[in-house]
Amino acid sequence: MAFDPMDSSMEQDAVDDIVEQAIENNEVVLFMKGDARMPQCGFSKRAVNLISQYRPDVHTVDALQSLDEFRVALEERSGWETIPQTFVDGEFVGGSDILAELEERGELADELHAENAEPVDDDAGADDGIQSPF
Repeated sequence: MAFDPMDSSMEQDAVDDIVEQAIENNEVVLFMKGDARMPQCGFSKRAVNLISQYRPDVHTVDALQSLDEFRVALEERSGWETIPQTFVDGEFVGGSDILAELEERGELADELHAENAEPVDDDAGADDGIQSPF
């Protein structure tokens, strides 16, 4: 029997519970297509990149495990069925476009309750004075 990725539906009640628990148990949660290391759409990649620059502790949930059911569960919580969706302290913030707008206005760090208002610099501390031969 061949694997059919479209036949991966979970029961709606199970997905509702996943959504509820993720929102209740995490300060920042992103429902996305794929995961933080391997986003499966450009909007999800954009959202996780925007959030991660201020909150590397973002919890992600892969909605592709049962997409239709996640759309229903998320629409009940936020009024939107599109994915990705970001929640902070149980409140719906928005998708990748809203996150980008907040970033442009300089409000994303505050919205994410980031301790440090400056973006996380992945190369911080990389310059230790040693010259690379390359």
